[in-house]
Amino acid sequence: MSEPETPEPERVDEGAVDDAAVDDAAATRKQIADLEDSWRRTAAELDNFRKRCARDVVRARQQERASVAARWLPVLDNLERALEHASSNPDQILEGVRAVHQQALAILADLGYPRRDDETGKAFDPARHEAVSTIAGEDLVPGTVAHVVRSGYGSDGEILRPASVVVATRSE
Repeated sequence: MSEPETPEPERVDEGAVDDAAVDDAAATRKQIADLEDSWRRTAAELDNFRKRCARDVVRARQQERASVAARWLPVLDNLERALEHASSNPDQILEGVRAVHQQALAILADLGYPRRDDETGKAFDPARHEAVSTIAGEDLVPGTVAHVVRSGYGSDGEILRPASVVVATRSE
């Protein structure tokens, strides 16, 4: 019986393997370089976007401030007119001041901060009221607003300033 022939191992051209490995490494290095370049460009674009947004916010704030200030100019004009006529009839001065007051209230309301009607006798609400004092009295219901010292401004969703109130307490 003869021995089976064992196939000879294939000979691999070592030069071809080295060339393929070199080509793969070069392609990988190029891909890494392309990805790094892309990453750096994206990071630069993001930085530019952040700077542009910051400039836009500053510009929007400046425009809004100018818009609000411009809305108050007629109030100042009317106050100056009233001061010019200070020696006139007191009833006319009082009427003019009331008109300017209404004009100022209308501006605040247009800006989204109407004057709140915090009436006496309503329950004290710390979200809408700021207690500046307390008062006891038999005719007062404890925990209610006894007197409004300073009006509050704003809507239920956004209070610009809470009303300063005197709160009723139990009489002892």
